[in-house]
Amino acid sequence: RSIRIEREIRRFKISIKRHEMYCGENYYKGKQDILRRKRTAIGEGGKLESVDNLPNNRIVDNQYQKMVDQKNNFLLGNPITVQGDNEEYIKLLQQQYFNAKFCRTLINCGKDLINCGIGWLFPCHNQFGELYFKRIKPYELIPGWKDAEHTELDYMIHIYPVVVYEKNSSEDKVVERVEVCDEGGITYFELTNSGNLIPVAPFHSNYFAMTDCDGVTTEYNWLKIPFIPFKFNAEEIPLIRRIKSLQDAVNAIESNFQNAMEEDVRNTIMVLVNYDGTNLGEFRRNLATYGAVKVNTADGGGGDVRTLQIEVKAENYNAILQILKKALIENAMGYDAKDDRLGGNANELNIQSMYSDIDLDANGTEIQLQAALEEMLWFINAHLYNTNVGDFSNETVDFIFNRNVMINESIIIENCQKSQGVISDETIIAKHPWVDDPQKELERIEEEKQKNIEQYSNVFNDNQDDNTNDNSDGDE
Repeated sequence: RSIRIEREIRRFKISIKRHEMYCGENYYKGKQDILRRKRTAIGEGGKLESVDNLPNNRIVDNQYQKMVDQKNNFLLGNPITVQGDNEEYIKLLQQQYFNAKFCRTLINCGKDLINCGIGWLFPCHNQFGELYFKRIKPYELIPGWKDAEHTELDYMIHIYPVVVYEKNSSEDKVVERVEVCDEGGITYFELTNSGNLIPVAPFHSNYFAMTDCDGVTTEYNWLKIPFIPFKFNAEEIPLIRRIKSLQDAVNAIESNFQNAMEEDVRNTIMVLVNYDGTNLGEFRRNLATYGAVKVNTADGGGGDVRTLQIEVKAENYNAILQILKKALIENAMGYDAKDDRLGGNANELNIQSMYSDIDLDANGTEIQLQAALEEMLWFINAHLYNTNVGDFSNETVDFIFNRNVMINESIIIENCQKSQGVISDETIIAKHPWVDDPQKELERIEEEKQKNIEQYSNVFNDNQDDNTNDNSDGDE
């Protein structure tokens, strides 16, 4: 078995899939290919040679990061709404599991699934025995799938670096640890430089342990491999594959324009006639130092310097840059927040048109996330059952993603007002842009009605008392 795992690790380390994972994360952090660019020129024999004396700007215009954050916050920027028939169960889920802490974990996992095509959460327990979900980097995991659709795991290989402190050495040593997770628990190895696996302590363990009232601790395993996949799409294709070439082109255009602006001496090609100098290097040095050159008459011919002007047109660079950025947004299936359709008083049709691509892409991602949250719910229900909280395995739960969409509030409020008397107040309140919880808003409205009734009743009673006193005075 260890030989098979070693082969899996070797294949994964040199695979295009892992390379794209690293590439996506590096591009998000601004570590892009333009930073390694060198200026070249045609040398002897027609071969390209590096040239060190030319301006070599390496500008990173990180449109890729913008697209990742845009798509991530569009779908996961707002907390997920959990709904179901069992109110106590739903309240328990919202307070302990799908709370603000989990929202932070989920939005970080969202960056993983966009950058790498897939993100992973691992259910584990803290020191108090509480269940929580830990995020693990996708390029550290090698999943072994049971089926071609990648819906059920057979095993999982976890590779991660560990710093080892050695007493007799002044430098720390970094080693690679390997954990093989299957239905029998976790087996621990160390990966040598030659790619071989060596068993290390604690050699083997189960996934979690429970202590009963008598203080007896028993270890258990999950009935499923405890790794939950959050996929960007069904094919697990990362965003970087769509737009890397366009991002590189944007960086190259802006860097080239800056280079051209800084090459002020080379913007003009010098044509020399009877130049009184030793070589072109001396000529360029004199020109850069003194701003002038000395040309003598030689062999009866007149000396002269003529120029061929090279004009750097910013319009050309700007035109191609706008084309590239538009293509990048379209291929990323994002949106341009500075779209002309948003000028003035943008209507709902223009807003929906601007969001059409990102909304379509988010639909596919949401389907994958719904399946992942159902897997996550299975572990939560198992934990609640194991801790004698209750059996909620038959409960139905709906996860609603509240997408972060820009809207024209005035138009929606106007439509809500026009809908009064046509549809129920509950439906109108649910569609109002200022309402987050329709049920609480209905309760507030009912409380205000009761207060108004009480105030009106008190005023009416005071008026009745005043009238009674007036009539009594008149009789006397």
